[in-house]
Amino acid sequence: MKLHNLRNSAAKRFGCLQCGKSFRCFSQLEIHQRSHTGEKPFRCTLCGKRYSQKGHLYTHQRTHTGEKPYRCPICGKGFIQKCTLDMHQRTHTGEKPFVCSRCGKGFTKNCNLKVHIRRHSGEKPFSCSVCGKRFAQKTYLKLHQRVHSGEKPYSCPDCGKSFSQKSSLNIHLRTHTGEKPYSCVDCGKCYAYKYGLNHHQCFH
Repeated sequence: MKLHNLRNSAAKRFGCLQCGKSFRCFSQLEIHQRSHTGEKPFRCTLCGKRYSQKGHLYTHQRTHTGEKPYRCPICGKGFIQKCTLDMHQRTHTGEKPFVCSRCGKGFTKNCNLKVHIRRHSGEKPFSCSVCGKRFAQKTYLKLHQRVHSGEKPYSCPDCGKSFSQKSSLNIHLRTHTGEKPYSCVDCGKCYAYKYGLNHHQCFH
């Protein structure tokens, strides 16, 4: 065991002066140091976006070319990155390798587990710069910010009415389509909105 540790320490000869992390070769250290300096020497010629590693630039360029070299053997769907394909394949296998240590719930992605853990901890790292309200997810913050900006990016194709959330537009569309997805289990009466069904069930 001691010999193994000595070999590892000898193999990692190049150390970062800022954080102490060690690397086997100088090129790896150079790439790592960009995480401290913020240097991004590799630039996309099409959109100008910059990257700290050449491999990350190559991956990004596929968003412009449409190239998807990693294909799912089950459904044939293509992906830009292998890690995205690996995550996708879990939808077929049902594998959920990221498990919450508190409640045992499993997730296909580590990022989803991190968001879930905030439900237990109560952590809300994303705060609104206007009113200070805090959120557990960045997407929730973006939705909230539309309250201040007045932005309503989702518009009805029938009447032109606009909404800040796509879910609100979907609910509104029922006024045009006549769809009533909520039905009473007792009498079968249908409603376009859940609150209508809840109100109706009070009388059963």
